[in-house]
Amino acid sequence: MLPTLSTQRLQLVHMEPGHARQLADFFSRNERHLAPWDPPRPPGIMQTEFWVAEGERAVGEFEEGAVVRWLMFLRDDPQRVIGRVNITQIVRGPFHSCMLGYAIDAAHEGLGLMGEALEAAIDHVFTVLRLHRIQANYVPNNERSGRLLQRLGFEREGLARDYLYIDGAWRDHILTARLNPAFDRSVFAARPSRPA
Repeated sequence: MLPTLSTQRLQLVHMEPGHARQLADFFSRNERHLAPWDPPRPPGIMQTEFWVAEGERAVGEFEEGAVVRWLMFLRDDPQRVIGRVNITQIVRGPFHSCMLGYAIDAAHEGLGLMGEALEAAIDHVFTVLRLHRIQANYVPNNERSGRLLQRLGFEREGLARDYLYIDGAWRDHILTARLNPAFDRSVFAARPSRPA
């Protein structure tokens, strides 16, 4: 079953093929807004057909335990995607870690909605997925993102030079992470022992 999260103002619904039209609309509305922060866009990102295939992939990867991709909806407007929260690169074993990515509609910035969504997502990652570490990286001049991560308890760990190709050039990224203070080490007890 695909996970849904509820907050005071939001519903976070896992992405699936039925959201294709809404996602095409989100990226059409926010093409210029997101361009300074995102890698080059794949062809067709503003087409419904593209998002049908991406929705199928997102469901399959969730079932494999590799990703969780939530779409943000206002409770009083459940048909319009206003943001995304992606938990990707979920790795178990001795790592028990993931990557966090997020984006919000230009018209909904500055209202605390992304912080509200990320608090719910982080809680899910630590209590339901039972991961130890969440990593989140941002371009140094994205000060809004840096402040948000700091408020959410992410700590700066370093700087990655020429980390991602964004907006026509290789961009440095500030690396941050938040650790699960209540990580349950019993997750390791379920691992099968190696044959002698």
